[in-house]
Amino acid sequence: MKPLLKSTIEYLRKKGVDYGDIRFERVKSESIQVKDGAVEGFSRDSSLGIGIRVLYKGAWGFAATNMLTDAGVKRAADEAFMIAAAFASVNVKKTVLTEAVPHIDSYTAPFKIDPFSIPPEEKIETLLDLTETAMRAKGIAIAEAFMEFSKSDKEFLSTEGAHISQSIITSGGGYHVIAEDKNDAQKRSYPDGHHGLFATKGYELIGELDMKGSLERVTREARELLKAKECPAGVTDIIIDGSQLALQLHESCGHPAELDRVLGSEVGFAGGSFLSLEKRGSFRYGSKDVNIYADPNHSGGAGSYRYDDEGVRVERVDIVKDGVFLNYLTSRESAAALGGRSNGSMRAERWSGMPLIRMSNVCMEPGNASLSDLIADTKDGLFLSTNRSWSIDDLRLNFQFGTEIAYEIKNGRIGQVFKNPVYYGITPKFWASCDGVCNKDEWRIWGLNSCAKGEPMQVAHVGHGASPARFRSVSVGVSRD
Repeated sequence: MKPLLKSTIEYLRKKGVDYGDIRFERVKSESIQVKDGAVEGFSRDSSLGIGIRVLYKGAWGFAATNMLTDAGVKRAADEAFMIAAAFASVNVKKTVLTEAVPHIDSYTAPFKIDPFSIPPEEKIETLLDLTETAMRAKGIAIAEAFMEFSKSDKEFLSTEGAHISQSIITSGGGYHVIAEDKNDAQKRSYPDGHHGLFATKGYELIGELDMKGSLERVTREARELLKAKECPAGVTDIIIDGSQLALQLHESCGHPAELDRVLGSEVGFAGGSFLSLEKRGSFRYGSKDVNIYADPNHSGGAGSYRYDDEGVRVERVDIVKDGVFLNYLTSRESAAALGGRSNGSMRAERWSGMPLIRMSNVCMEPGNASLSDLIADTKDGLFLSTNRSWSIDDLRLNFQFGTEIAYEIKNGRIGQVFKNPVYYGITPKFWASCDGVCNKDEWRIWGLNSCAKGEPMQVAHVGHGASPARFRSVSVGVSRD
């Protein structure tokens, strides 16, 4: 493919474009779902093609094709150029790209076991055994388990001279069980509530998750929830576990920090952001204990990569430092609004998608407390674990999150279990109430494979490093869904 990609870049140069890039990508994926000891779904998919971006007289054009011949790719290049030329004739505001180093490099994300080298029968048997064991537990009515794997191989070239090869494997897995009696049904999930945990690792992740080792606890907690009281409503202190805090970071920090939302170029599907430009560098986002950053360089993070889909070498970005909002996630285009340069946040789901600003691994720095210390220091409150539901407004301000389980904290000790808990808040007020974050021993990166954005919608892998944290005087209640 390299000669074809290079000749297409030269073809764009001869057309007189301001800028052009071409992204070839080969993706293969595998998905397995098992329910109650039977295979519910198995799919393998492969896709390859080319996406071409053209900037001409300050306007963008994009086209994609899976016709990987000289004629097919040149036809896509012509289409991208014609779209750009058409928009250039009517656009008042002209796009200017900030500078970027044209890297020549190759990168392969580290892994130990290629998941595609493991026979499907072996993976299926692992999941069947898991759900069959769960179904033998008293009171368990439904048990579902899943694994998903993907591999992306990319070649990126630009008219500026960049030529980058990247290969990334992502793996994920998890399960949930549902306990039922004549009055209720309650769900417990492992390792989180988001269709499993994902990472840029190989099949070794499945062993690391030790799903069967957690089964006794998870099934027991599902049964306990059937007999549990409803979560009491009111205002109380809460400690949120790492997996739930990961979703809180995703929804109330990662998305509003995407600069295209702030500038209004991504509002139709996913909404805007309350973090308007004048807030940068001065807005009190949270307490001094809140330090949030994005870093695609994290080893194993589901949102890890070395170069974005504009060929920009990624870097760590401090989004919130000591509670003050500092920086956005940017592209080469949007960074011009800040007078800076891109921090490498542009990604497309596949070759057929136009790159968008996407969060990578948005993480909260660990604090100094152990979880036992934080609980012991809480006189009256709740410990909330594992997401069940979420809702947040278009500006990422007002939110409501539900978790699968809550534990009473009374005089520094864990007490009875409560079911159907929810908590509510306004983003800056909520983060301002954070007064304790657990240490690095409790910290891990939680990975999602389902972050949606754009029209037509694109889905991205993202990661969120978090440890449990405490928030004071939070409104809590009961979910009826």
